[in-house]
This record gives sequence, C-alpha cells and structure tokens, in this order.
Amino acid sequence: MVHELVVTARRALLPEGWQAVEIGVDDGTITALAPYGAGLQGRQTRELREGQVLLPGLVDTHVHVNEPGRTEWEGFASATRAAAAGGVTTIVDMPLNSIPPTVDPEALQIKQAAAAASAHVDVGFWGGAVPGNGEQLRPLHERGVFGFKCFLEDSGVEEFPPLEPAEMEEDMAILAELGSMMIVHAEDHDTLAQAPGAQGRRYEDFLRSRPREAENVAIRAVIDAARRTGARAHILHLSSADALPEIRQARAEGVKLTVETCPHYLVLAAEEIGDGATTHKCCPPIREASNQHALWEGLREGLIDCVVSDHSPSTAELKLLDVGDFGAAWGGISSLQLGLPLVWSEARARGLELEQVVGWMSSAPADLAGLSDKGRLAEGKSADMVIFSPEQSWSVEVDSLWHRNKVSAYDGRDLVGVVESTLLRGEQIDFETPRGRLISRVDAKPAGA
Repeated sequence: MVHELVVTARRALLPEGWQAVEIGVDDGTITALAPYGAGLQGRQTRELREGQVLLPGLVDTHVHVNEPGRTEWEGFASATRAAAAGGVTTIVDMPLNSIPPTVDPEALQIKQAAAAASAHVDVGFWGGAVPGNGEQLRPLHERGVFGFKCFLEDSGVEEFPPLEPAEMEEDMAILAELGSMMIVHAEDHDTLAQAPGAQGRRYEDFLRSRPREAENVAIRAVIDAARRTGARAHILHLSSADALPEIRQARAEGVKLTVETCPHYLVLAAEEIGDGATTHKCCPPIREASNQHALWEGLREGLIDCVVSDHSPSTAELKLLDVGDFGAAWGGISSLQLGLPLVWSEARARGLELEQVVGWMSSAPADLAGLSDKGRLAEGKSADMVIFSPEQSWSVEVDSLWHRNKVSAYDGRDLVGVVESTLLRGEQIDFETPRGRLISRVDAKPAGA
C-alpha cells in the first residue's frame, strides 16, 4: 500500500511510550504504524531530524477567542494561528467574552459561522449557564456543545452574569440527565466581597483581594452539588492548592470531578511579580511559590487532570500597562502559543518527563471533552502531530507571537523546547489557508464514556 503521507521518527510518543516508528496517513487519519526501517511507502514523506521528537497534537479546552463582538481582543484567525504555532491542533472555545455569549442555540450558530471562515485548527464550543437560561441547556447540548460553563463570581462582562450556587445545582441536575457536565469558575462571591479591595499597583494587595479561601469555598460547593445531583463537574484553572485534599476525598467517594490548572500557575510565582505588572493579572491569581510547588505535586498524584491555557487576551489598553492598577486592569494571560515550552521547561527542571507533560496537555484534555480521535498517535486517530525539539533553548519575544495583541507575561523569558511544525490531519499548517474543522460533542465519544 502506498500511503498519502509517511512520517518517520526515531522518537515518537505513542500510547505505549517512546518508539522508533513509521506512520502512514490517509485521508487525515493514521492508518498504519510500523517499526522504524519497515519501509512504508508514501506519496509524500516527512522524516524527523536528529534531536526532534514526534508528539500528538495538543488539545486546549480552555480558550477565550472573543469573536464575534470583541474581535479587537482576539479572533479565530489570530487565536488559531497562535494555537498551531504552539503545537495545539484542537481548541474548545469558552462561551463568554464574545457578543453574543454562547447561551442559546442562535448564539452558538453565530459563533460557529465566525470560526468556520477562518480557523486554522479544529474548534469546538462550550455552552454557557447563566441565570435564567436553564431551558437552553438541552437544545445547546443537542447541537453539540461539550458542556456548560458557569461563574460563581462576577465574570467581568455584564452579558455573562454569575449563578448563585442553588441555580448551579439546579442546572447540574439537568446536565446529569443529559450526560453533560458543568465546568466552573470557582471563586465564592461572598468570600470575595469580604476581602480587601484591589486598587493600586501593589501585587500583594491584589493577591489579598482574591484569597485562596474564595476558591476553597466555591470548590466545596461544586463538589456538594455534584455529589447530590450525580452530574459531572470540572474545576477550571485551579490556583489554590489548599483545595487538593477535598478534591482527593471527593474522588475517593466517587464524585464525578475533574480538575485543570494552567501554565501561569505552574511557571510564575507571586514573589517574582513586580508592582504595576498588570501583564500578570488573572483571576484566580498567581499565588506563592509554595502553592505552585503543591500544584505540581497535585499533577504528579493525578489530582489535577490536565493543563490548559485559559488564553484570555485583551487589548493592551485594557491591561493599563502605563498605570499598572491591578484593580482596574483586565485580568487574563495570553499563553496559547507558549504552553508546551512553558510547562516542559518547568517540568524538566523538576525532574519530570516530557511524556507526562504531553499527557496533561493532549490526551487528558481530549478525554475530558470526549474527543476520542484526538490526543494520541495511534491507528484510527486523527493525524494531528507536532514536531518538537525538546532540548533547544530560546527566549520569548512578544512581537513574534501570533495572538492579536502583543502583550505577554512571558516576554523575555528563557525557555527550552521549540515547536518546529504542526500537522493537522496530516497537513502542515501554513497560516495562509484555514483548514480547521468545527467539531461537536455529537461527533465525538459520549461524555463520561
């Protein structure tokens, strides 16, 4: 058999571990895996160089694209170029920051049309759970959203208000019947209301305004609701390591609970953030180095399932870089293009292996969303691949990043690991021709299976 494409690598990360392989690709799917030197024939061939490794395409299930409505912040063309440059071949877009937010089928259709015209990687969508839209959950589910996001605290945009814990639980009961899940920005409103204000340039003041206890209380509420309803629940962007013991206990009880964290919590620490450095503002906030260490231990133990970007860009003006007021600046960090080298650089320094990092950033988020054909180099899977040089050093230059607004908490940071090339269904992404597809839960493995 002559394959459309054969990729040859002395080191490829397969589900069984590192192997020297030849991979045959046809019609965008991996159709053959053979030992290195077997001589698979292809109309096109790609052989990795010395020092390069072949990885499955990364899956990022936490991306704010903001289109339509706030496309000056970001958009599908720029966001998916950044994703591809970072080895991410699939994103799942968050329901807010776009106008309209994805809280009913009509809004979903508008968002899908925007993505279909310009996406360079595959794109799926989360639905939104906001006050009063409980009747929209089923029709959104039937149209293929991967689950539903809610806030327990102000989202920062008026068109996506938070849920009270009681309404969150009511919605979770609906989602349990549907076999869907609730993904939660878990910060407790009442706890935050009692915390000191965040005005001014001092990062220490901002950190005190978003205490760990706000996360801990909210996560406890999510666990209790999941326990009572039987619904799947997912904790977004875990920042407070204090919550890990309760997460461990909930899982031991059989509560259907998964957890993510983000590169900025694993790489950056409060002690290194200067006053006025609003590039580093996000909610929940970047905490102390001791907390960061505990998050890494949570990853090692398996209490934290995956690492995703929470790519949340805005214009430079909204970051108030000239004023440096943490209370007034927009909170969000853009890292869609940088996630793999960021996490690998830190993991490597901690004695962890690249295969662990790829698991957290590829197969685990694919499993979270039920994307059965993503996240692994195996026969029958989508031929989404990343050519990566894990030992190559480089420094971040913000002007070289592909996301729309050239603002980054990582400008000038020295990293290890370079994404050399990204293939989507066997075709190298060239940034000129959009080749991404819209993906849907109804095309994927059922949630929870």
